[in-house]
Amino acid sequence: MEPTKITVKGARQHNLKNIDVEIPRYKLVVITGLSGSGKSSLAFDTIYAEGQRRYVESLSAYARQFLEQMGKPDVDLIEGLSPAISIEQKTTSHNPRSTVGTVTEIYDYLRLLFARAGRPHCYQCGKPIVSQTISQMVDQIMKIREGAKIHILSPIVRGRKGEYTKELNDFKKKGFVRVKVDGEMLDLDFDIKLDKNKKHDIDLVVDRLIIKEKLEQRLADSLGTALHHAEGLAKVEILGGDTLLFSEKFACIDCGISYPDIAPNLFSFNAPSGACTECNGLGNKMFFDADLVVPNKKLSIRDGAIAPWEKRASDFYWSMLESLAKKFKFNLDTPFEKLSKPVQQLLLQGSGDQKIEFSYTGMFSEAENKTEFFNSHFEGVIPNLNRRYRETNSDWMREDLERFMNIQPCPECNGARLKKKVSRLKLVIYPFIKSLKCRSRRLWIGFKNSHGPRRNLKLLKGF
Repeated sequence: MEPTKITVKGARQHNLKNIDVEIPRYKLVVITGLSGSGKSSLAFDTIYAEGQRRYVESLSAYARQFLEQMGKPDVDLIEGLSPAISIEQKTTSHNPRSTVGTVTEIYDYLRLLFARAGRPHCYQCGKPIVSQTISQMVDQIMKIREGAKIHILSPIVRGRKGEYTKELNDFKKKGFVRVKVDGEMLDLDFDIKLDKNKKHDIDLVVDRLIIKEKLEQRLADSLGTALHHAEGLAKVEILGGDTLLFSEKFACIDCGISYPDIAPNLFSFNAPSGACTECNGLGNKMFFDADLVVPNKKLSIRDGAIAPWEKRASDFYWSMLESLAKKFKFNLDTPFEKLSKPVQQLLLQGSGDQKIEFSYTGMFSEAENKTEFFNSHFEGVIPNLNRRYRETNSDWMREDLERFMNIQPCPECNGARLKKKVSRLKLVIYPFIKSLKCRSRRLWIGFKNSHGPRRNLKLLKGF
């Protein structure tokens, strides 16, 4: 039966005096006591040391030479002990890249678990992602009942609009005879006309076979041809039965999303291969906050409601705002909070693609009283601040603009710190039931939408 407790008898490591203790398994157990009473000697130097020693001894002689093995603790007996992990006591870190998982190094074990025991699923459709060699495909097809008729197809078009006249003619010149268009078998010798405004599925018929002995070589050649023309995809249609879809790439067959090889660094937000490209693995991003840009909404624009533009006094600046007010019928002396929502949005985010006629007196001419007109987009306060912050090389300017910035979870990864392909990758972990004594057949580890030291890593009980 599975042990329910860890039994320690006669522990004499360091200052322990022949201690006997029973510790329940699957419980959070805290060892307390005065300084020097032997807490660490019992937990680390006795229980953990014995668990680590047993684990290392279970490995091969080749693997043991790379691991540092702890000595046998001074104890009479320890029963019910599984391989153990020790988390070192460390001081807190204020580095934004440090979390509870990284500081305690638990995150390293989780990354390894994901990479080695995980079976990836597409984050969009949830279907398994598999990569197969041609020999593996052949082995699977040869399991079909003998005498069954099959078609080897190359799915060259999948759910796309177009006439594809040139492509069909090219395949005819290459010697292909038939295609399957939207489920209908057609001969390439005839003129095939497709509606360019409708989506089509076109499968190139590579070969027609009957399952029998010694078919492996021809089957492999046909699959190679199908994979070549469909960018790594091949379809095997069993007449009167199912249709099998194969992929030689590590990608989702339905969504077409490709994935890199699953490796531990793919799940690290401190590695370029795993970190979100938008926030560089920090989980949050600085942005210009409208509440900081307009801190006092009771003020009018003329009285300095827009804080970054408060000190601007140029004639061109005011002529631009007056033209804007005339076009959208609002008053520069009206308190910002009483302006309509569309006008507030216009001032903060700009006019987008809409061009506005601006006027300025003496801008393009030496004549001081001559009014010039020009059409242009209104950039908006926040896009203007973003552009200036991005383009400036001045640290002083950046520091000054940061007065109007705030922090929010990264909109790309939603605070998960990892690339979208990784943070939304469904990995179903199938642990080794007997060795890990799992009560559940599936172990799920979720990257929650949190960041910083409160990063949430969940494990189903029983692991």
